[in-house]
Amino acid sequence: MEINLTPLATLSQIKETPSRRDGIPADLEDDLRAYGAKMIQQAGILLKQKQVAMATAQVLFQRFWYTSSMEKYGIAEIGMGALYLASKLEECPLRMRDVINVYDLLIQQAKHLKSHDISTFHYEPMSYFSQTFYDMKDALIVAEMQLLKRLGFYVDVSLPYGTLVNYLRVLNLLDDGKACQMAWGYLNDALQTPVYAIYPIPVIVCASIFLVIRHLQLPLPSERESELRWWELFDASYDDVWLVCGLIMRLYRPRSQADQLRPSQLLTKKDVRRWLHDHK
Repeated sequence: MEINLTPLATLSQIKETPSRRDGIPADLEDDLRAYGAKMIQQAGILLKQKQVAMATAQVLFQRFWYTSSMEKYGIAEIGMGALYLASKLEECPLRMRDVINVYDLLIQQAKHLKSHDISTFHYEPMSYFSQTFYDMKDALIVAEMQLLKRLGFYVDVSLPYGTLVNYLRVLNLLDDGKACQMAWGYLNDALQTPVYAIYPIPVIVCASIFLVIRHLQLPLPSERESELRWWELFDASYDDVWLVCGLIMRLYRPRSQADQLRPSQLLTKKDVRRWLHDHK
């Protein structure tokens, strides 16, 4: 019997995610995925966490939403649980209280943005024995348990950075500092999208290199039909590479201020349920 251990979403999960079944529009789900991933990155930076743990947490966060709905779990609590879980998986554990304090800061900051300028924000730390702390502690524990349960305890994450270095070396781009930096940046940006839960690492790495080549107009044998397209060296199809490029580039699309602020006001399941009720 063949066992598939690739933790990628199935076609049925991609066509209709649990959130979409609960009435959450695709564009809002994408925005909440991106905002939740940004919160993980921001929290990790404030906690001086290793990049590998932050990236692992973001991948687990993206996988979770193919098994569960944002109407039942908030992006803040799942992000908090993913960061805490990833810190243990990558052997750089964080203190639970530190994770809670940092997320409390980010949540207060997000609420402040609704009606104020960020420059006027002043953080008020919670009391050491406040009910808010114990509520967030319970939410973190539940989030970690749900991540393990709904992902079937399959929390192994392969990150793309080593693969990127190898591919750039094959394409003679490793000495081009700007190309390397841009490709690395695209891989990090892709963590805000579901691509790591949909496509294998070679396809995502090829997409980041493809974007760099197009942006910097680097000459590679990829245009003429008679020549081998370079992505075929890495067993990636053009259609898949192009689709990943599109998902990454959507992050840079022009958006109104209201659309930019909307995800920051929907951090909990109660916020999402209220939004769904108001938009019925």
